[in-house]
Amino acid sequence: METFIAIAAIVLGIVGIIGSVAPALPGPPLSWLGLLLLYFWGGGTNGAEEPMSTTFLLVWLAIVGVVSLLDYVVPAYFTKLTGGSKYGGWGAIVGLIIGLIYPPVGMILGSLLGAFAAELLFAGKDPADSVKSAFGAFLGFLFGTGLKLICCGVMMFYIIVYAF
Repeated sequence: METFIAIAAIVLGIVGIIGSVAPALPGPPLSWLGLLLLYFWGGGTNGAEEPMSTTFLLVWLAIVGVVSLLDYVVPAYFTKLTGGSKYGGWGAIVGLIIGLIYPPVGMILGSLLGAFAAELLFAGKDPADSVKSAFGAFLGFLFGTGLKLICCGVMMFYIIVYAF
């Protein structure tokens, strides 16, 4: 049974990493569920034979909460910082989703082009301002994705440490 739990926790960690990039999956919460699974049913210990503590689990829950919140706030902040509107942020998200057809290049270009087109068409900005806003939306997306990837990567490390 412990082997099944360890495999399930690792799968959750991997899906969490994938969810850090794919917009439809909540990456960090899924990785945290992998830790939670090991905490309750895995009986895992680290290399020093110490079991996972409740404090460790709660600290990671707080980190996941902060990273998840920042993932929504940071792209909007970067877009506003570069003079963009809410349309640029939404355009970046729509472009990213369309770009999932050709990952990862499609995601990057889709995010940039979506923000640019939304600023140009819906916000009524000139092309130069639209490029600036699109770049801000793109930087916000990269920053948020990077935070989620780091968070999920570290949790994956701990999942492996506590699973074996």
